[in-house]
Amino acid sequence: MVQSRTHTCGELRMEHVGQTVTLAGFMENVREVGQNLAFVVLRDFYGTTQVVLETAEMMAIVKDLNKESTLQVTGVVRERDSKNPKLPTGDIEVVPSAITVLGRCRHNELPFPISRSREADETQRLKYRYLDLRNPEVKNNIILRCNVVSALRQAMTAEGFMEITTPILTASSPEGARDYLVPSRKHPGKFYALPQAPQQFKQLLMASGFDRYFQIAPCFRDEDARGDRSPGEFYQLDMEMAFAGQEDVFAVLERVLPPIFAKYGTYNVASQAPFTRIPFLEAMDKYGSDKPDLRIDLTLTDATDVLSGCGFGPFEGNTVKAIVV
Repeated sequence: MVQSRTHTCGELRMEHVGQTVTLAGFMENVREVGQNLAFVVLRDFYGTTQVVLETAEMMAIVKDLNKESTLQVTGVVRERDSKNPKLPTGDIEVVPSAITVLGRCRHNELPFPISRSREADETQRLKYRYLDLRNPEVKNNIILRCNVVSALRQAMTAEGFMEITTPILTASSPEGARDYLVPSRKHPGKFYALPQAPQQFKQLLMASGFDRYFQIAPCFRDEDARGDRSPGEFYQLDMEMAFAGQEDVFAVLERVLPPIFAKYGTYNVASQAPFTRIPFLEAMDKYGSDKPDLRIDLTLTDATDVLSGCGFGPFEGNTVKAIVV
């Protein structure tokens, strides 16, 4: 319990009926039913609670407030006459004895509806990011990332790995992209480079005698955006093992990843160990890619004999493969 509230907006249940509580959150909506009756939806990080205004005094406090104003509400929890089974707090409502306006939203119209912020123009979403992040769908993505990172840390620690944070300002170590450079104040004309990956640092750790290292590593690469990667920076589970072979690394990942994908993945299922091994040459010969999507049952078929002598120049003297659809 903190001073400004006794409960969160997603916490109250039937067992709290009759208790006096204090909530704090954003005024999501106001629905006036009569002269002395209105329903306010109060939202915080944890959920929403319906607040019922039944007096002219309470109505006057919220009458001229814009949506997303911040309120502190103190009142008694009671059972709803009309329950909402879709909400965790749908069995109860709060009848306020006091409402304090903690912060007024100055604008009568928001740049976009909070619940539909993902449909708004991207420039608007970034300009009003603090409103965009109030959308539960957007907020839940950040919560998901937090949960996945926490699960990865627990799993890697259980496997005997030590989390070690490596430097961010470092020397250039070219990999697959251009470096981001940071000018040095103390050494004019010289620059630090942001790491594309902690490769040299983790190798140094292994040479120093550290046996198993990992971190949720920030990687900075000056490259164009991709469909599965943000431009500029991304985070990865980075790991290194001493005195280990390829199968030792595979075995760790086969124990660490499936439970996390099963719990937090879109379909709540995960590939079971052992993962399918496909040699590089076989993958290129069969799928034409070193990272084929095995969910798509399309493989390459050798059509060299069929198309030889067809008169098409690029086919002559070369291996020709096709996909049967």
